[in-house]
Amino acid sequence: MIPVHKLPLALIFLMMIAIAGHTQEKTMVKMTTNFGEIEIEMFTEQAPITAANFIQYVNDGFFDGLIFHRVIPGFVIQGGGFEPGMKHKTPQAPIQNEADNGLKNERGSLSMARTGDPHSATSQFFISLKDNDFLDFKNKDASGWGYAVFARIVSGMDVVDRIAQSPTGNSGGHNDVPLEDVIIEKAEVVQ
Repeated sequence: MIPVHKLPLALIFLMMIAIAGHTQEKTMVKMTTNFGEIEIEMFTEQAPITAANFIQYVNDGFFDGLIFHRVIPGFVIQGGGFEPGMKHKTPQAPIQNEADNGLKNERGSLSMARTGDPHSATSQFFISLKDNDFLDFKNKDASGWGYAVFARIVSGMDVVDRIAQSPTGNSGGHNDVPLEDVIIEKAEVVQ
């Protein structure tokens, strides 16, 4: 092996370019809704299990045709589990909660919805409409786990804000359901 200090400067420069070229590109998802498009940057390094889970649902076409079934102005919009008419769609198995990844439930973040069991997240996700720091990881007990952030909106937050203004009511035993369907027409990995 040749010591680095004996390599020609041009070769060192080319090696640096090659190394820089191997940096991981950001994975982007485009979600087309009947309200407009939302572009999402996935946090594949900070939340590898959760991001891979979401991307698998996207690649499987699972989200296509589902609705945002929960809209609470000033808090969140939630989707990923119901077809129009509040018909539940069966997800895959739950994943490990990665809320301890250092990411925060800030305005525009995507996080996994779950039950009271910290490790029960499947396909449902929510988008924070404001900073919701009370949803962040505190500790590894039932009340402190928090909700795993795995992505963020990079464009289309205006679309999310329009969705958040949808009039809501009760449907199928659920509260805060938009009176008119907010449909995820298509979700696709675009980069």
